[in-house]
Amino acid sequence: MRKKILIAISLFILIGISACLYIYKGHRDIESETADYVVTVNELEKEFASNDSLANIKYQDKTIELTAPVTSIDKAGNGIVMSEKIFVTFKNGLPQNIISGKSLKIKGRFLGYDELLQEFKIDQSSVVH
Repeated sequence: MRKKILIAISLFILIGISACLYIYKGHRDIESETADYVVTVNELEKEFASNDSLANIKYQDKTIELTAPVTSIDKAGNGIVMSEKIFVTFKNGLPQNIISGKSLKIKGRFLGYDELLQEFKIDQSSVVH
């Protein structure tokens, strides 16, 4: 009986430690990751237009890199809009050297397509030089 209680307690502690390690695992550093996909805005649009379910599976939570012109800057929201179709937020604040109308290369985590606003969402972005 005593042996069964010790085994049960040991198992309970092991499960608790495993759960804590899983829940509180380290955060991703998107800036240091290699991009899973280097895409263009047109490629994203075509893939989502042809089959949005497959495109979501392919890109969701992946690191992507893309180059597109900046169409507007949202200082309050810490983000920019690129090619009037991609809303990008930055991890470490809005970079100072962003100019509306100029092309910019960014790397970030792809969140998905917002059908209501008809734009792609990318967060934790950084400017690639």
